[in-house]
Amino acid sequence: MNNITETENVCGLKKTDFQTTIGGKQTNLYILRNNQGNEVAITNYGGAIVAIMVPDKNGNRANVIQGHDNIQDVINSPEPYLSTLIGRYGNRICRGHFQLNGKEYNLAINNGPNSLHGGKNGFNAKVWEALQMNDSTLVLKYISPYGEEGYTGEMKVTVEYSFTDDNELVIEYMATTNKKTVVNLTSHGFFSLAGIANPTPTIENLECEINADFYIPIDNTSIPTGEIRLVKDTPFDFRTPKTVGRDIDADDEQIKNGAGYDHCFVLNKKEEGELSFAARIKEPVSGRTMEVYTTEPGVQVYTDNWADGYKGQHGATFPRRSAICFEAQHFPDSPNRPYFPSVVLKPGQVYTQKTVYKFGVEK
Repeated sequence: MNNITETENVCGLKKTDFQTTIGGKQTNLYILRNNQGNEVAITNYGGAIVAIMVPDKNGNRANVIQGHDNIQDVINSPEPYLSTLIGRYGNRICRGHFQLNGKEYNLAINNGPNSLHGGKNGFNAKVWEALQMNDSTLVLKYISPYGEEGYTGEMKVTVEYSFTDDNELVIEYMATTNKKTVVNLTSHGFFSLAGIANPTPTIENLECEINADFYIPIDNTSIPTGEIRLVKDTPFDFRTPKTVGRDIDADDEQIKNGAGYDHCFVLNKKEEGELSFAARIKEPVSGRTMEVYTTEPGVQVYTDNWADGYKGQHGATFPRRSAICFEAQHFPDSPNRPYFPSVVLKPGQVYTQKTVYKFGVEK
């Protein structure tokens, strides 16, 4: 391991500020570095990514993901999913119930009439077992007990974060179960490519491209209507790059239902499960870029429509629409939509998912 001291962490975070004990389990901070001296900082509380330090076009590093600078603020964040892992089921399940093998399952309701992101105490609020393999790799493990948040089966989950010398943050997921269940894991990174600040700049000037010909319309409780709709001639057409803000407040029922963008895009795929290009954003002032690649069939794009300027790391504040999220996942409410790609995991099967966030600069 390299011998950079805590005070020399590029992100300015201290491990001691992230250490506490919850239910007999120890929380900590883990710093991943690549050969360019860039950093990713992650805590094993909820797998929250609290810093991604990458350069702009002038070589100046800044943190491009929203996070907190101590464990208590992570635990008590006004945004409980701030750059955390999400499970057992990312996104919404209508009225918190679904059927599996003819049996009805009822989940915790925590988002209007629906269940969101695994329920009231999902993977974002768990202390994961952590093992830092080397300077650039962290492995987190969690065993979700039978019946947790209403889900069936005991599920064993492993998530590996690696930070490559090409400034790629690679997140690989693996899960197994002892009973047939449903699973939809993701990472809910709140990305701010301009760099977090007080206040963190809006994402409306970001140039954004999304590799999707279709998206999933939602009702006014953010549940899919059941339709899969063409993006053509709608505010959801990002097939060629445009600014996020161009149509974010369009006079459009879908935009109103999401209070901006909070929709799942159906990614163009040549074959199911292939690792392929999903999205790209560019921040025009800093020149920073981020590309997203994933094996998942969809990506939930969320434009941080509900933030209110709460405080984050090192005095930064996070106003409305100061971040954009690309949550690679299966479609919302899939357990109740047999024609959506299946989210069922059976004993003997292995759930896998891989998503890559690649950071760069364009002058």
